[in-house]
Order: sequence, then C-alpha cells, then structure tokens
Amino acid sequence: MIVRTTAEITDTDRQVDSDTWTSKRIILADDRVGFSLHETVVAPDTETPLHYPDYIEAVWLIEGSGELIDRDNERTYTLAPGTMYLLDQHERHTIVAHTRLRMYCVFTPAVPPGSD
Repeated sequence: MIVRTTAEITDTDRQVDSDTWTSKRIILADDRVGFSLHETVVAPDTETPLHYPDYIEAVWLIEGSGELIDRDNERTYTLAPGTMYLLDQHERHTIVAHTRLRMYCVFTPAVPPGSD
C-alpha cells in the first residue's frame, strides 16, 4: 500500500514547476502501478500550450475557470469545476486560465520520475 500527501511532495523531486503551472506527482512510474496521478495548478491569466504524443491523459478540474483549446480540431471548451477532458487522441491543446486552475491528471503509461 502507498499512502502520500501533497504536503509531503511539496518542494521535492515529485514537484515540477514551469512558468505557468506546478505539478505534484502523487503517483509515478517508479510506483509500478501502470499509471501516474498528478495534482496540477495553473496560474491565472496564463496560456499553456501542451502536447503529449506518448501518453493518454484524463483531467478533472476541481477549481477555477478557463478554456481548453483543441488545436487539432479547432474547438474551444469551457473549463469549470467538475469538467473532465480526456486526450485520447494525443491532441495538441492549450489551457487558458482565467483564474487559478486546480486539476487532477491521470496519465497512462505512467510518467517516469524527473519528466517535465
């Protein structure tokens, strides 16, 4: 059994920071369960282009508001608490944060330690 808190992950190698987001990697590949689980916080008033060609990602937004731009299919979706999106076709996308966004992300295969 693995038990972790986000508090114990803070400021360790399981926390990855960028200019627009902070990701706390609660579960990673070295936990050997086949997926990874991250709590990600996106700064308000930012735009973050992303693309994961090697992963399927499911995202559940817990807090905040913004937009999700699907750059492959030229669609825009509203992000609000309770919204889930699944990047099942490795879509290139941009997160536009109107406010601070807090979300939980599941990746398969699992993200290895030290990945951006």
